[in-house]
Amino acid sequence: ESFFTHQERSYLTQQISEIGIDRRGSIPALVDIDGGPNLLISEADLRDYPGFYLEGTDRTALRGIFPHVATEEKLEGDRNLHVTERADFIAETAGSRSYPWRMIAIAAEDADLLTNQLVYKLAQPNRIPDTSWIEPGKVAWDWWNANNIYGVDFDTGVNTETYKYYIDFASEMGLDYIILDEGWYELGDLTGVSENMDIDEIVSYGKSKNVDVILWVVWKTLEDQWEVAFRQFEEWDVRGIKVDFMQRDDQWMVNWYWKVAEEAARRKLLVDFHGSYKSTGLERTYPNVITREDVKGMEHNKWSTDITPEHNLILPFVRMVAGPMDYTPGAMINATEENFRAVFNKPMSMGTRAHELAKYVVYESPLQMLCDSPSHYYEQEPELLEYLSEVPVIWDETRVLAASLADYVVLARKKGITGTWRA
Repeated sequence: ESFFTHQERSYLTQQISEIGIDRRGSIPALVDIDGGPNLLISEADLRDYPGFYLEGTDRTALRGIFPHVATEEKLEGDRNLHVTERADFIAETAGSRSYPWRMIAIAAEDADLLTNQLVYKLAQPNRIPDTSWIEPGKVAWDWWNANNIYGVDFDTGVNTETYKYYIDFASEMGLDYIILDEGWYELGDLTGVSENMDIDEIVSYGKSKNVDVILWVVWKTLEDQWEVAFRQFEEWDVRGIKVDFMQRDDQWMVNWYWKVAEEAARRKLLVDFHGSYKSTGLERTYPNVITREDVKGMEHNKWSTDITPEHNLILPFVRMVAGPMDYTPGAMINATEENFRAVFNKPMSMGTRAHELAKYVVYESPLQMLCDSPSHYYEQEPELLEYLSEVPVIWDETRVLAASLADYVVLARKKGITGTWRA
């Protein structure tokens, strides 16, 4: 619709010749040639330059287009910085530099897309000398399940006792992190901790249980309070930040991602970018950028019927080729398409619990969420919880046994030489 976008897409199947000059789309985009290979169009090593999109031409061709440099902006609320006017150029940069890679990954079979690493290989090498502090892991997450915790002796919500409960759950199940999502601070001020929240106590309690804390932040507030916010994160001794709602990839915003990655690395913080543009390999250059969203994932079940099993079986062949994706799987209330309802505060997913478990092996994200309420895992699905507590988030070997775009994925992964194969 515009260059102001989360890049969370449903995938449409169309002939290229049917895509008119008034149509544009995000990348990665997959071109499936009848009787020929798959062509995955994307880009890598995007820095100091705008991201690109595809536009129709009314012919059997697509062309690249770019958001131009912003000259005037208007802030809506605490997060939506809209561009109201743009310059007549896309970037101001040295002509002697190397530019982002425009790439086409060629895959003879659908299965070959699942192990393609071209975006990562074209990215800049690692810039963090000591990466020993960067620890992947699984996360107990609050926002999707709306803190629907039951069977406890305290009032649940955005308060210290609720997050101690998440920490207890994470510790018992061998999870590494919890996220404090929207609500922990007064919007517009990262130093204004919400009533009933004691961050020092939560972080300290977590560390006593070998569970670390990641904080959700709105990008604009982080930018406005840059030094004081990062200093506060260090003083609290949190392990990472989930930065949200950027929704742009013009030159300035692309540079801002690099700025965040570098500053967070200097302070030994993980970064999970949400409301973000597509992966272009930044996780290789700054491996503390451990995952990112730019995917129409589980959260959309709260307000739409878009997240079908078929959609979930397109993602590994298109979006995931670009890099790790924070889809946030793990829904324990499941329904058929006929019975599914979008309920914001008591969400469900379309499909089965087996479908949900398979995502933990198929979907790549070194920071992998358990999106549902700890109470659901504890009370309703203890056998599934046992599996989720053991499944790795990083892998050393992958074998694709069979795969067909939008239909099925059969693969096995293993962590370590003597690790257990997960299929």
